[in-house]
Amino acid sequence: MSKNVALVLSGGAARGLAHIGVIEEIEKRGYTITSVAGTSMGALIGGIYALGKLPEFKEWAISLERHDMFRMVDFSFGGNGLIKGDKVLAKIQEFVPDAQIEDLPIAFSATAVDLKHREEVVFTKGSLFNAIRASIAIPSVFTPITHNDSVLVDGGVMNNLPISNVQRNEGDLLVAVHVNAAIPVPHHFYEKEDKVEKESTYKKWMKEFYDFMHINHPKEKKERLGFLSLIDQALATGMLTQVHYAIEKGKPDVLVNVSRDVCGTYDFYKAKELIEIGRYSAILALDKVKYNA
Repeated sequence: MSKNVALVLSGGAARGLAHIGVIEEIEKRGYTITSVAGTSMGALIGGIYALGKLPEFKEWAISLERHDMFRMVDFSFGGNGLIKGDKVLAKIQEFVPDAQIEDLPIAFSATAVDLKHREEVVFTKGSLFNAIRASIAIPSVFTPITHNDSVLVDGGVMNNLPISNVQRNEGDLLVAVHVNAAIPVPHHFYEKEDKVEKESTYKKWMKEFYDFMHINHPKEKKERLGFLSLIDQALATGMLTQVHYAIEKGKPDVLVNVSRDVCGTYDFYKAKELIEIGRYSAILALDKVKYNA
């Protein structure tokens, strides 16, 4: 009989695409995922999985090119965030219709943070779309969600690996996926192109991104790009400490670690590679389990 899994998926921007490979490897081994808790990108992937739409999302993600990213960025200069996120979520809704969380076939929760009241908010019912939108609202990058008397932002601010929020069932296997781990990138996944070509390609892409930002807001081009990097580094530093605490307290049966250095924060166009890194990382972790389904 299949072993049931309570799955916890961390935030991690583009690195969160590795969650897809982890989920596929879990299912390949005959495990049944009975509940999912996610923060930020983990909430997005987990919610799509709970809807049964992960194959469609995977196909779309793999098809993304660098310029596709530019077309989906809707800048906001109102002061609450650099990006609204509406275009991205509108695209996702083309193949993932909204649903009520309580109606999903498996238990699901998305973690966000209410900045106004300085407390964690865990969505276990209501609109899945709204829950995901709140959970991915990185402070000062994506515009926050105002809901009733709350100002909701990315759950990673307080709980980037929400082990405490996953629904448990007797005898299940607690699997946590941490995609910001301070570990080396597996040598197997270093890109095959030579170093010079790799650096040239990356610099070309970054130049395109700078040029794109320049067109939209020339006076703040450098400041805003530096700002994105600063926010990313600041959040990452705080997240590592609280994630270590969550792991120590939650004691997952299986901990899948994905290196933070596998890609840049916004390298969503590397979906295919990231999914395979997730699969590889899951194999390493699951092979340590004494029994398989």
